[in-house]
Amino acid sequence: QVQLVESGGGVVQAGDSLRLSCAASGRTLSNYAVGWFRQAPGKEREFVAANNWNTIRSAYVDSVKGRFTISRDSNTGTAHLQMHSLKPDAPAVYLCAATAVLSAWSVAPSASRTYDYWGPGTQVTVSS
Repeated sequence: QVQLVESGGGVVQAGDSLRLSCAASGRTLSNYAVGWFRQAPGKEREFVAANNWNTIRSAYVDSVKGRFTISRDSNTGTAHLQMHSLKPDAPAVYLCAATAVLSAWSVAPSASRTYDYWGPGTQVTVSS
């Protein structure tokens, strides 16, 4: 069982930056593919970014390309989502997800069903 915990959320102004972190309790995420999703109240969960550190392959939703970067800390195995030029939007919970089934991830990195483990999320609010 992998327990994920996100951190780094908060309330920021449009144009600001924020870095989210995702840590796994008692283990490193080095051998897992990691994805970030977000969900606003009343809306479906939306894929944001994903990374398979073993293949150095990353995927992003078009709306965040060039502004968000997913990365991994090689020492701690903690995953990060660096967000720049944040745009005003409804508050959303950003969730971290992980899977050790890398073959499935390579087929559908943006699908929620690909991931086996989920954190509770961290809320991000971007005000105008």
